[in-house]
Amino acid sequence: MQTLIRPLAAADIVAGSTVQQHPLGTLGETPDGRRFRYCEAGGTALVAGTLQQQVAIVANHQNIAVAAAAAIGAETVTVTLGATLASVNQYAEGFLVVNDVDGEGFTYKIKGHPAAALSASLVLTLDDTIRVALTISSEVCLIANPYKDVVQHPTTPTGVAVGVPLFAMALDNFGWLQTHGVVSCLADAAAGSVGAALSPSNATAGALESGVIGQGVVGQALQTGISTEYRAVYLIID
Repeated sequence: MQTLIRPLAAADIVAGSTVQQHPLGTLGETPDGRRFRYCEAGGTALVAGTLQQQVAIVANHQNIAVAAAAAIGAETVTVTLGATLASVNQYAEGFLVVNDVDGEGFTYKIKGHPAAALSASLVLTLDDTIRVALTISSEVCLIANPYKDVVQHPTTPTGVAVGVPLFAMALDNFGWLQTHGVVSCLADAAAGSVGAALSPSNATAGALESGVIGQGVVGQALQTGISTEYRAVYLIID
């Protein structure tokens, strides 16, 4: 049986792989208490010491219709996409969230699915089974796994912060992002004082600065910072 927190060695947290070795989002911990999440890099390489976020949510895959009723115990759900196509397994290891009408308030893990054209039907195979029947009146949202195709955190967030890589992770590679504990991270011009709450920067992509309203808090400053340099921070993402 897999433990809830995977023990990690020093070599694990500084190396990527072209082959997925763990479920996305697997929680790992080094002996000194730093915590990490297993991820897949998006379409560009991840830069060491910079903040990353989940891939942006697809607006046309939110609040979409269920195309056919799904009874209690069903393992598939058919939905009608909005005007954006879905690639093969874009939402594998992600989530189907029922946001309105029959079955609302329930969340289901997605196992996989084929590709589908814009405005077409998409059949999702679930890891779970339907617990409250869905009807053609039900409305759902498709949410990618937060650790799939992660990207550098932009100055205007399009998703939640997920961690900081300790090495240059090649595009489409798999590896570990640090989410908790001491780490070196890029600072911007408003880096702040020791002990300051730190948020994703609204001026420099991938950087941290003193708390920004609406940006959330991801850590605390262990050092004062200089713009474009890196400083020690204590992450509290996870």
